[in-house]
Amino acid sequence: MPGYEEVTVRLTDGYEAYGRFWAVPRPRGAVLYHHGIQSHCGWYEGSAERLARSGYAVLQMDRRGCGRNREARGHAESADQLLADAAAGRDHLARHSGVREHHVIGVSWGGKLAIAAYVSDPSGVRSLSLVTPGLFPRVGVSREQMAKIGFAMIYEPGASFDIPLDAAEFFTADDRWLTFIRSDPLTLRQCTASFYLASRRMDKIIARLPQAPPVPTHLILAGDERIIDNDKTASFITGLPWPIRRITRFERARHSLEFETERHRYFDDLVAFIDEA
Repeated sequence: MPGYEEVTVRLTDGYEAYGRFWAVPRPRGAVLYHHGIQSHCGWYEGSAERLARSGYAVLQMDRRGCGRNREARGHAESADQLLADAAAGRDHLARHSGVREHHVIGVSWGGKLAIAAYVSDPSGVRSLSLVTPGLFPRVGVSREQMAKIGFAMIYEPGASFDIPLDAAEFFTADDRWLTFIRSDPLTLRQCTASFYLASRRMDKIIARLPQAPPVPTHLILAGDERIIDNDKTASFITGLPWPIRRITRFERARHSLEFETERHRYFDDLVAFIDEA
């Protein structure tokens, strides 16, 4: 049975980020896995295990200030820092898997990071799997809150503000996973003004995706979505001038497919696309 090793990923500024490395003998490929704004790698253990069972070495890394990373909770200095962190994860994966090229999975906000990192440096990426990516949110920071965040950036960039996803029902309707989300002590509840600005600046990088080198891309959407705008997201991906763009929809699922009744079919589809890429 595949299992993970707890690892430390040293980021470029010396920050030591918690990670899970799923090692396999003679891997057929490698996967770098980015989680969402509130979540951490523990939310996606099922899909990571499924990938490892299929022969892929997987690195899941808790974003700085998230999950088991207690230092600078919810904070990032800039978009450049977040992109450098993604590159550090990529390099760690290459060193420990022995695989030079890799696939990228980005879930929710992690889909933003996956795309921005690819636009900034596409080298070595075999495919992008974007799972309910947070490119066009339906639920976001209000204008009033954004004004407060903008003011804080001038005087107190480390000030924290609530993440507006305050209802577990946004993510799933499954009672087991609703309980998990509500009681998870590692779930991030606030981010700093600096992080919010960094995330907004990543949007400008993401807008350059159509000019990036083509790469096989799989967009996976939830039919009962409460957090992102599916139509805008699908339009953005189908508008890419790329030969391989696949869209898969799970019509009865909510945002976190990992927590839904069709999770094993979702795992199968995730692996099948990577197998083909």
